[in-house]
Amino acid sequence: MRYISTRGKAPELSFEEAMLTGLARDGGLYVPAEIPIMAAADIAALAGLGYEDVAYRVMRPFVEGSFGDSEFADIIGRAYGGFGHDARAPMVQLGANHFLLELFHGPTLAFKDFAMQLIGQMFQTALAKRGERVTIVGATSGDTGSAAIEAFKGLDAVDVFIMYPHGRVSDVQRRQMTTPDESNVHALAVDGDFDDCQARLKDMFNDFKFRDTVRLAGVNSINWGRV
Repeated sequence: MRYISTRGKAPELSFEEAMLTGLARDGGLYVPAEIPIMAAADIAALAGLGYEDVAYRVMRPFVEGSFGDSEFADIIGRAYGGFGHDARAPMVQLGANHFLLELFHGPTLAFKDFAMQLIGQMFQTALAKRGERVTIVGATSGDTGSAAIEAFKGLDAVDVFIMYPHGRVSDVQRRQMTTPDESNVHALAVDGDFDDCQARLKDMFNDFKFRDTVRLAGVNSINWGRV
């Protein structure tokens, strides 16, 4: 699977390269050069499978060429093994034709754990094979920062810095970001709002010299691996 920039002026990359790059150097977003199509029979075959099995079958074409079959299955297993419910995202019936999908069984109780736990394991696996280390900088209004710090804390190939607007996140979110004591994760309170945090993040990605020096990567929704 190859990935291209939405602006068409950046190099074509593999999934692994696009994930580690984040924002394309022409300012665009990396997206698949072609969208895989699942046949109706393949979609029907997902019924009754566990969350990890469904995740593997849906996402496998998007990471082809970057992770082996068993390697990717192991990544998914590590990502969701710590969730608090065997079904990971159980569908609970509340009444006749009334169902609720529970997305709060991850470690920070936010739906963003589903993407962050996976991308954390993909980063770690890819970087370990390359013998490389990157610096992730992100901006958050709450949930993203907590989920990112939880997903990446303790990983030995990544340093994480999350900017959040001072006084504008919930107390629970602030504590989730500021209390982990692993040396590779850092929460930075910014005197401003979320847009100010995003602006600083964009400035960093547009400074190519800085970006290359610190091996800058991102896990906000600019990153296809997060999507």
